[in-house]
Amino acid sequence: MSQRHDAPPDMPPDMRGDPAAGALIGIDWGTSSLRAWRMSATGAVLAEAQAPWGILNLPDGGFPAALARLLADLNGDAGLKLIACGMVGSASGWHEVGYVDCPADAAALARALVRPAGRAMPGIVPGVRQIHPVPDVMRGEETQIVGALALYPELADAATLILPGTHSKWATVRAGRIVGFHTAMTGELFAVLSRHSILGRPGEGVPPATEDAARLAFRQGVRAAVQSRQGVGPLLFSARSLFLSGAVGAAETRDYLSGLLVGDEIRAGLAERPDMLPTVLIGEERLCGLYATAFEMLGAPVPRTIGNTAPAGLYHIAMTAGYFRTDPPTQSG
Repeated sequence: MSQRHDAPPDMPPDMRGDPAAGALIGIDWGTSSLRAWRMSATGAVLAEAQAPWGILNLPDGGFPAALARLLADLNGDAGLKLIACGMVGSASGWHEVGYVDCPADAAALARALVRPAGRAMPGIVPGVRQIHPVPDVMRGEETQIVGALALYPELADAATLILPGTHSKWATVRAGRIVGFHTAMTGELFAVLSRHSILGRPGEGVPPATEDAARLAFRQGVRAAVQSRQGVGPLLFSARSLFLSGAVGAAETRDYLSGLLVGDEIRAGLAERPDMLPTVLIGEERLCGLYATAFEMLGAPVPRTIGNTAPAGLYHIAMTAGYFRTDPPTQSG
């Protein structure tokens, strides 16, 4: 079952609900989850729904059934415009959409927006591709970046935007365009190591760590990653050896492992960005809070957390693509 909510409380004030009628359904359709927002013609979020129907975990009936049930939860009628971002546009998604090359901005994404004809499906935002110095790609994060720049225009001149997650992105923005980025597989590495390796076994079947114990173990992991000159690889087994020696409790081994991986990601990310552009964190509050802790421990300025900016990005791309008229109606007489 999907879940419906009123306008999310962490949404910036200018994106909260207003009395205008719904005009747009914005959808962030990822690998493991699905979130959607009903928005007014001015971009105000009126309602939110979410479901565990990522592209690899669809209900009976596939993509069309998932979308229909989501629209019902959002009270979205047939007249609403639909726009989606994320893995829904991948080769494993509903309709494959290509990539826009860096440098990329909202206008480039809007031009490449794919609206399949004759099918009851949303327009799909393309991903972004970097060719040099190392090939890299993103799907979904480009929309969050567009939303961040729309909500906080002071970031458009020059900034680093960090999007923690399964595949964390560190993106550099200049003059309102994504000019480069790199991916850190921190979230996926943590999932694999904690669930499918010996490192996560001590935490299986035991009560979760207390908040204080988890925080201390995470910080211990960050500290170990920061002090290492060899990178995180040689440190991973310390999650096992510290447990065996009694230095880390069974329930805290995963927090320690998380600290190792997050600490190493941020250490490497800062080393690649000596110019220290204004930096923000985009995403879920708890995860961004862990990243902020690691920044503080490294002695770097702690980035501001600006929450989930996908709704703003979907709206802004829809506007740029001409989903709505922006000129006021003419008056007769």
